[in-house]
Amino acid sequence: MKIIELVRKSDIEEDKKLMAHYAFLESLIEVLRKKEIPSEIISSINQDIEAINSFSGSNKDFLKLLIKKQTEILQLLEKELKLVCKGHYRNLWMSLGMAAFGLPMGAAFGLSLGNMAFIGVGLPLGIALGMAYGATLDKKAQENGKQLEVEVTF
Repeated sequence: MKIIELVRKSDIEEDKKLMAHYAFLESLIEVLRKKEIPSEIISSINQDIEAINSFSGSNKDFLKLLIKKQTEILQLLEKELKLVCKGHYRNLWMSLGMAAFGLPMGAAFGLSLGNMAFIGVGLPLGIALGMAYGATLDKKAQENGKQLEVEVTF
């Protein structure tokens, strides 16, 4: 089974955000065509692409649909095949590190020094710890062949 083509609409070049999401989806589909993917997952991806191709509405609604379908495809790939985009774990763990490590460390600094203004000291530390751990997971995914050669940049 083969992933179907994404049909480009003529009026999307006017909207930069829409064009960025569309270009990302096109590159994601090209990368997926080079991978060995089970037919059930290809069928699900084809249904999403058909929904995008058959959409006839405003660019604003098209952008919403495009983002929704991109997210569904990426979540399906991660859940079923453990395939992720470049920088996926780094981006995920950056925010988790800030929330799980940074805020508690900042609160501990603030309480131990008697000035809660130091709560902000922990946030950069949490971001750094999270990004370091996420980069390690990204490297491991790349070594295992579970990383797609496309990066989410928007």
